[in-house]
Amino acid sequence: MNIFRIALIALLSVPVVEIFLLVQAGGLIGVFPTVLLVIGTGVWGAYLFHTEGLATWLRLQNTLARGELPTMELVEGPLVLVGGILLLTPGFLTDIAGLVCLMPQSRRWLANYVLARGWLKEAMAGAWRPSSKGDVIEGEYRKEGD
Repeated sequence: MNIFRIALIALLSVPVVEIFLLVQAGGLIGVFPTVLLVIGTGVWGAYLFHTEGLATWLRLQNTLARGELPTMELVEGPLVLVGGILLLTPGFLTDIAGLVCLMPQSRRWLANYVLARGWLKEAMAGAWRPSSKGDVIEGEYRKEGD
């Protein structure tokens, strides 16, 4: 199935599911507690986004300072960003997905899954392509004194 088709289906179905879940929760626990729960998860999401984003950034800097390739941090960084956005979005389904992306244990599992599937290598290989504009200059190289 095409990735754009999946994204379109998710974009259209997630708000419908979220509204359904919010109405069900409102009927079960009341409107005011539901609103407080949504606001509380948004505040908690902002806090987690800040702390986990900062921790990931510091790990990235430390890895680079050691001269190592920060592969795990390159995967975890976007997961933290997506998790923060999902937790700030009102709704219970997006809150669960955001928590999965922000909690260190589940985020590490997701990052390992992405690395094991080779998706980062594919994305990096597709991001850089040699220029075809003809700005490569052919030449020879010789060390003086040989």
